[in-house]
Amino acid sequence: MKVTGDQALVKKINKSIVLHTIRRHSPLSRAKVSEMTGLNKATVSNLVAELCTQELVTEVGPGESSGGRKPLMLHFNAMAGSVIGIELRVKQLTAVLCDLSGGILYESDFSLDNHDLPYVLEQMKKLISGLIVSAPESPYGIVGIGVGVPGMVDENGVVLFAPNLGWEMVDLRAILEAEFSVPVTIDNEANAGAQGELNFGAAREVRHLLYISAGSGIGSGIIIGGELYKGARGYAGETGHMTIEAQGKPCSCGSRGCWELYASEKTYDNPDLPLPAHTTPELVRYAAGGQEDALRHFSTMGEYLGIGVTNLINSFNPELIVIGGALSEAEEWLGEPLRRVVAERTLPYHKQQLEITFSKLGSRGTMIGAGFSAVMQFLGDIRVTL
Repeated sequence: MKVTGDQALVKKINKSIVLHTIRRHSPLSRAKVSEMTGLNKATVSNLVAELCTQELVTEVGPGESSGGRKPLMLHFNAMAGSVIGIELRVKQLTAVLCDLSGGILYESDFSLDNHDLPYVLEQMKKLISGLIVSAPESPYGIVGIGVGVPGMVDENGVVLFAPNLGWEMVDLRAILEAEFSVPVTIDNEANAGAQGELNFGAAREVRHLLYISAGSGIGSGIIIGGELYKGARGYAGETGHMTIEAQGKPCSCGSRGCWELYASEKTYDNPDLPLPAHTTPELVRYAAGGQEDALRHFSTMGEYLGIGVTNLINSFNPELIVIGGALSEAEEWLGEPLRRVVAERTLPYHKQQLEITFSKLGSRGTMIGAGFSAVMQFLGDIRVTL
């Protein structure tokens, strides 16, 4: 199939290339942008002039001279607008207001008493409204809202199935866009977390990544060849519901023995366990103080995390695995048993040049990644695929 484009489309693509090159690598001179993109200097100068007029790029200088006149350096204007990134957790709503480079300006959260849709929407609207009021003045204001949800989401922003919330067929994007009149992106929370790590965290420049979101449930964001893999219909990554115990505990998804029943915060609800607390931050404090039940429980969770991670390594052969979500705050106690199980069970060739790390963004990865998706929608991340 032949793919063609008129001059307007070519210009739009080139402008996007120039903008994102500056966004990722600034400060840059025009000559360096030309060198990195392969576009001629006249084209780059014209496109940069438009981006400066739009206040997306600023000139600061002069930079280092290579022999002639010192060049003006180009910077991406991260304060041209703001985005809101939200993570909907089972027991909590968390949100950040970010600049266009993922820098956190404000942070807010609400505890959730139940998952009834009207109640959650009311809390979400309060959270968003508060962050909008806090946003600094900028040329574009609030340019978008990104939401990470623990469940299956289609390309239209409809939450098809979120078993941990008891939601089905919730048109969350349409609801929020009608309320706030700004573009909204909705994605699975693990996909959002993978985007956060890929662009701002431990996975920059990584081509093959598995991001494991471990918190109230477990999900995976899968990066293959530098691109987010969503599967045939957009639902890939529901790894928390892979079976690791054939006759295991019943799960809210309808199956049994699911990974997240043994390696997520769901384990805290087991009445047979003598835990001193039932939230990760509290258990982390107890573990830091040497409390034996907390230490023992984190060790068991780490082993079960390792079992599931081993299955994913043997399936996808990634170069990097990042453990994110709320449980990333317990790295000190989860890391050793997780890595030990992986070392014992993973196929030998899959272990070569494999790195396992915990999120550098901590529990904020999904919020930052959700906000990044909103930024990309605003900036127009244009790509042509043949």
